Amino acid sequence: MRVRDLLAPGAPRLRLLAAEEELDRQVSGVMTTDLQDPGRYLHGGELVLTGMLWRTVPADSERFVRTIAAGGAVALAAGEAEVGPVPEDLVEACRRHRMPLLAVPDDIAFGTVTEFIGRQVSADRAADLAALVDRHRLLVSAAGGGGLDAVLDLLGGDLDLDCWVLAPTGAVIAGPADRLSAEDRDQLVRAHLAAQRQRRRPPHRARLAAGSYSLLPAAASASSASASASASAEQEVSQSGTPLADWMLVVAGDITEWTTKRQQLAENLARLVAAERHRRDEGRRLRRRLADEVLALLRRDADPAEISRTLYASSAMAARYESPESKSQAGEGSWLILSAEGTGLPEGTVRAVLEEALGITGDRALVAGTGTGAVVVLPAPDSPVPADALRELLAPLEAGLGSEGRITLGVSAPASEAGGLRGALEEARHARRIAASRVGRVCVAGPEELASHVLLLAAVPDEVRRAFRSRLLDKVIAYDIEHQADLVRTLEAFLRSDGSWTRCAAQLHVHVNTLRYRIGRIEELTGRDLSRLEDRVDFYLALELA
Repeated sequence: MRVRDLLAPGAPRLRLLAAEEELDRQVSGVMTTDLQDPGRYLHGGELVLTGMLWRTVPADSERFVRTIAAGGAVALAAGEAEVGPVPEDLVEACRRHRMPLLAVPDDIAFGTVTEFIGRQVSADRAADLAALVDRHRLLVSAAGGGGLDAVLDLLGGDLDLDCWVLAPTGAVIAGPADRLSAEDRDQLVRAHLAAQRQRRRPPHRARLAAGSYSLLPAAASASSASASASASAEQEVSQSGTPLADWMLVVAGDITEWTTKRQQLAENLARLVAAERHRRDEGRRLRRRLADEVLALLRRDADPAEISRTLYASSAMAARYESPESKSQAGEGSWLILSAEGTGLPEGTVRAVLEEALGITGDRALVAGTGTGAVVVLPAPDSPVPADALRELLAPLEAGLGSEGRITLGVSAPASEAGGLRGALEEARHARRIAASRVGRVCVAGPEELASHVLLLAAVPDEVRRAFRSRLLDKVIAYDIEHQADLVRTLEAFLRSDGSWTRCAAQLHVHVNTLRYRIGRIEELTGRDLSRLEDRVDFYLALELA
C-alpha cells in the first residue's frame, strides 16, 4: 500500500499535516514507538506511530524526525490522545525532511491503524503472488506456442521490460533487435563471456551508454536430457554446453535491485531460454550424424555419387522449414569447406562454436567434429565468403578464450560438384595452417591467400622460421631497445613504399637524410643491402614471420 491509502475512504480518519508531495511512498509495515532514538529498530518502509511522549522541548522534534528519516521510515503518524494536538515544531521538522505527517485523532486507537495497514499490505502481497503465478503460466504457454519471441513480447507488454536472447557472436536469437545496436550487443557479449571465463557468479552486470543490463547464461546443459536419453545423446548435449557456444539472456536494468519475486521471474525466463536451446540442439542431432558421415566419406575419398546423396539428404532436411523456392533448390549449387582448430580448448568446443555461429542464418551447414577442431561443409553463397567477415563474426568470442585459448580457421574456394570437395577440404586445411601462423586469438585465412608467399611460410617448420627471423631481425630489434630507435618501423615503411625514399620519408614524417641514416644503420647491423631485390624479399619475409 501507499501512504495516500491512509487518507482514502474506508481508512481510519487521519489528517495530513505535512509533505503532501510524498504520499506515493510504499508502506511495508508499522512500527509503534515513543523512544527518543528508534533508528536502530527501523528496516525501511515503515509507518512510525508515536504518542509523542519523547518530546519535552521543541528541539526534540527535529532530532526525532531526522532519526526516523535516516532509518528509512516513509511516514510519521502522531497520536493526539496523550499530549494533545500535534505541535507546530513537529510539523516544520517533517516539512524540512519531506516526511509525510499524519495526525491520529484521540478517538482512533493505534491498533486500528496498525490493523488497517496490515490488511492492506497482506492483500497487496496476495495480489502480487497471484499475478506472478498467472505470469508464469502465460510464460510457459507462450514458450510452448510461439517460441522465445512470444515469451519476450509477453514480458515487454506485461511488464514494460526489454529482454533479448543473444548468441555468443552477438546475433539476436529473440527480442526487439531494433532496440539494441550492434555495438551494444558486441559489448554485452564480450562482458558476459569474460565473466563466464572468470567464473563469476551470475547475473553479470554491464553498464553501457544506453543504460545498465543484466546478463544471465542460458546454457543448453542447464536443461538436462530426459531420463530415457541415450549415453551418446547426453554426450552430444554436454559437448555443446560451453560458454563460447551458449546463448545468453539480456535484461534491461540491474535485476539485483529488483524484488525477490521479479528476480525469480528473470531466472525462470533464463531456464525457459535454456530449454528452448536444448530443444533446438536435440533437433540438430541427425544433422550432426550426417556431418560426421560426409567427413568420413571425404577422408576415404568415396564415390562422389555417395557424397552427393548425403548432401542432398542434408539439404532436403533443412529445406523442410524453408520457402518453396529453397525446397526446390535442395542439393543444388556449389559447396565450400571450412577447416577449424582450437588450441587450449576442450574437445567439442570448436564444433559447438561453429554450429552456433553458422546456424544463425539457417541449418544448412554441416558441422563435423574432429576432436579439438571441426570441418564445416556448407552451401556456397552467391558471392565469395571473405575471411575478414568470418573473423568479424567470431571476434566477440575472444573475450571468452582466455590467455591460452585460440581458434584458427581456413576457408576453401567453392566446389561446383561433390567430386571437388576432397580437394576443397585440402585447400581449407592449407588455409587454416596459414591462419595458424598469424598472431591473434581468432585468425581466419581464405583461398585467395593460397597463391601467396604466405602458403610457403605456413609450410616451413617452426624452428626454421624462428632461425630465419632471428638472423635478420634480432640485431635490429636489440638496437631499437637499447637506443630507443625506430629501425623496425622504418624498415617496414621502406618496404611498403617499394624502396621510394621520398614516399617513405613522407609516410614517417622525417627528413630524407634521417631516413637514409636509419636504412644505413640497418644495413650495417645486418650486413644486407636494401638496394638489392633479394635482400628486400628476405627482410619482407622475416617481418611477415614476426
